[in-house]
Amino acid sequence: MAKFLFVEWLVDFISRKNFLFDWDEGNRKKSFLKHGLNSLEAENAFNDESLVELGIQVTPKSTEKRYGVIARTVDGKILFISFTIRNGKIRVISSRSANQQERKIYED
Repeated sequence: MAKFLFVEWLVDFISRKNFLFDWDEGNRKKSFLKHGLNSLEAENAFNDESLVELGIQVTPKSTEKRYGVIARTVDGKILFISFTIRNGKIRVISSRSANQQERKIYED
């Protein structure tokens, strides 16, 4: 499982709630085929008032900065979402159902 380091500015960024998204078509299809989640579910999860900002991904290493959040969709699914920020837009790398450990983080 990836590890994250909390970064304060991410809380401010996420609190804006007026996000623009930039999707890579391959990641959009992967999330749907592998995890059964469509891009709208992932986008809407960013509006969850109880969203948990995990921070910046420190392992595994990546060529660009990646961030993680855990959030609930409007229909009650708890998701783990990995993303990067490009030109002020959120670019989702992966969205999937949260595992047991991630659900506990969200619920606590």
